[in-house]
Amino acid sequence: MIPAFPNPSFWRARARGLLLVAGLLLAGAAGAERADRERPTQVEADSLRHDDVRQTTVFTGNVVLTRGTLVIRADRLVMRQDPEGYQHGSAFGNPASFRQKRDGVDQFVHGRAQQLDYDGKAEVVRLIDRAQLKRLEQDRVTDEVHGSLIVYDGRSEQFSVDGGSRGATAENPGGRVRLVIQPRSETGAGAGPSGPAVTLKPATAPAQARP
Repeated sequence: MIPAFPNPSFWRARARGLLLVAGLLLAGAAGAERADRERPTQVEADSLRHDDVRQTTVFTGNVVLTRGTLVIRADRLVMRQDPEGYQHGSAFGNPASFRQKRDGVDQFVHGRAQQLDYDGKAEVVRLIDRAQLKRLEQDRVTDEVHGSLIVYDGRSEQFSVDGGSRGATAENPGGRVRLVIQPRSETGAGAGPSGPAVTLKPATAPAQARP
């Protein structure tokens, strides 16, 4: 299961100047919907190939995995169980994506990248190649981060975000790490414990943080 947007104690990123800002303004986020852990996992795809010896299952073609509020969409999904019984998965797409509700609040986390890797033993998720992670309140984006590689450690609840060519887009050809935090008004619809969500106004240029 892909963990949701956590409460990071700090962000380790190449854009060092964004560390304190991210740690403060993204504080208050909680873990994934707890009820999802008790829900069955369902996978739909155009085709399936299973190797019982290697304990590997490959789904291809319009793959949709659901488990409670968690939804993963990909062109190809490889699931594997290691000898110790831990689950590992890799989702590939253009892009592959996941969405999951946060526990106890009306908020969702949405992640997308060309590749999503999950290590069940280490409890680490890697979003690889044009990676993007957003937090949403009532389908409005409140916080988002972009990079070439986003790694989330579920045990320590820490992120690392790296820039590079694999994070390049038309708006950000250099592939620099970009963090966007939307302003929150004190009144308005959608107000909650962490403040009301506002309509997304994406940045038009990467953040120019100093090392």
